[in-house]
Amino acid sequence: MSLSRNLRKLAKSTILKAPFECRHYELSLISSMDDEPAVPSQRLIDVSMKAVQAAGGIQLPEVSARVQNPPYWPDVWPGEHYRLLAGLIDIMQPKLVVEIGTYTGLSALAMAARLKSGAKLVTYDILPWRTIGHTHLREEDFSTGIIEQRICDLADPKVFAEQESLLQQADLIFVDGPKNVTFEEQFLKNLSRSRLPKQPLLVFDDIRLWNMLHIWRAINRPKLDLTSFGHWSGTGLVEWTEMAQTGRVAKAA
Repeated sequence: MSLSRNLRKLAKSTILKAPFECRHYELSLISSMDDEPAVPSQRLIDVSMKAVQAAGGIQLPEVSARVQNPPYWPDVWPGEHYRLLAGLIDIMQPKLVVEIGTYTGLSALAMAARLKSGAKLVTYDILPWRTIGHTHLREEDFSTGIIEQRICDLADPKVFAEQESLLQQADLIFVDGPKNVTFEEQFLKNLSRSRLPKQPLLVFDDIRLWNMLHIWRAINRPKLDLTSFGHWSGTGLVEWTEMAQTGRVAKAA
């Protein structure tokens, strides 16, 4: 266990107890926005508003049915991100979705459930889905070709280069990695060196977690915090354009 994780655990248990009863809480930080150089673009605002509205009318019973015991995460909204992810799929109608971090597969299932005919979702992880004891995925999820899992570490520049051509085709990228800072920093560095001609939207999970605060703040592209309509631990949306931010005004690079 890392030193920072030990310190957070110590702080939670002895210093900063939650002022109310809750199932789970994490340490975070509130920070000023007037000196945040990256601001949302009109595209981000428009897509987000439409996706939130769409999420309100979406139900994912076939995904919730995979959860054996409550809480039934795909039914929790706001508070969990599954219906928001599905709403983004409805609004954007992507041809290719890339997910970074398969884990139990709930996010992949929620997004794949709303994909149009001919669209595909590729989910990356360093562990095969079958090795996750509490996975929600099944063999038949991969039989149609709509969902594909690739086993590799996209923080490795050589591996990233091997997968770059696929990433360049993505319309939507959901980043739900280990949140250990090292992976996220290197993945973003790799992504910054690549040209993404489709200017995809990136969804970042857990942006309010302590480890992710610096990662989110450091992203200097159009972005929007959607936590109130997504995951309680933080949901952020980034427009990966060829735009640079100066102060609080977006200018062409």
